[in-house]
Amino acid sequence: MISTPQPQPWPTRAEAVDGSDAAAVRRVNLAAFPTRNEADLVDALRTDARAWLPDSSFVAEAPDGTVAGHALLTRCHVDGVPALALAPVAVLPQWQRLGAGTSVVNAALDAAREAGEQLVLVLGHPAYYARFGFVPASGYGIKPPFEVPDEAMMALALDPGRPVPAGSIRYADAFGVEV
Repeated sequence: MISTPQPQPWPTRAEAVDGSDAAAVRRVNLAAFPTRNEADLVDALRTDARAWLPDSSFVAEAPDGTVAGHALLTRCHVDGVPALALAPVAVLPQWQRLGAGTSVVNAALDAAREAGEQLVLVLGHPAYYARFGFVPASGYGIKPPFEVPDEAMMALALDPGRPVPAGSIRYADAFGVEV
């Protein structure tokens, strides 16, 4: 009988600030998505001082220490109020569905909480992101600057005791979204 590996907690850490993880992060994004758009987005965001935040890029390490997963938080705004965009989230195909994505997203969200951030936005699969507490952004009165199914544009209030801004999302220029 062939056993299927079970999901496990993965070692996670902030991407090295010296740039030594950049090539590995690019490889993960190139392997995880059908086009190079996400890998190019990460590279473009790295050069945007208004969007790129120190310690905002997180990696999950495979058992051999190589980078197997990646999650990125960058600055965006909701009607002028600072928020975070979670994008992209990527895992090498051979490590998908084994917990690497969950671990690296949790690491990113934990760091955002510790930094005192209030709001994280993500455009993605509702069933996947709901496990982290994301809900439709429209419930907070938050609107994306493009047409998207309501359930796919999600928001997470990191501190339920603090207010959540309502209004239109303004992404970093690298996302290529005009407002």
